[in-house]
Amino acid sequence: MTRRRCVQRGVRALVVLSALVLVITAVAAATPADSALVVEGANSGERLLTAPVEEGTTVALNYTHSVEKTPVHDVYTVHNDSLEMTRMEFQSYGWGLPSRANVTRENGWYVFDPPGDYEELYVEPGRVAGHRLRVGDRTYDLVERSNAEGVRLHVTERSVLRTALDRFN
Repeated sequence: MTRRRCVQRGVRALVVLSALVLVITAVAAATPADSALVVEGANSGERLLTAPVEEGTTVALNYTHSVEKTPVHDVYTVHNDSLEMTRMEFQSYGWGLPSRANVTRENGWYVFDPPGDYEELYVEPGRVAGHRLRVGDRTYDLVERSNAEGVRLHVTERSVLRTALDRFN
């Protein structure tokens, strides 16, 4: 076999391999794999956190009320690629907390089921409030991740490619 023929075979193999990689990448980018909760800078759009979620995953914003200095938990459930507010828990009444809602007492907490289904939430994490985000069993410090800047939370579908890339980051 001549040198020229070897080079031609090598070039063909490289072209076929490149085309195969391109097709696999395109299929992976177009194939939905799962859903994720995304936290982005509200102004910058910079992705600060991507956490896998599925239908029924609990997502909670936990913080300290700035006036009362008591804990507050805003609890959401992932439902149809949105966040449905399913529960609010707090230990004392303070500014901004529901005073005329149907509130019950459970183990020292005031609890109520507020209405609301959100495609996106905007939060201003505060150093005094110490906002934390719980997604399933994992907890994230929103103040640290955002440097106390506003964030946008939303649920999105991820492709097989995006899921793989997020695992490497």
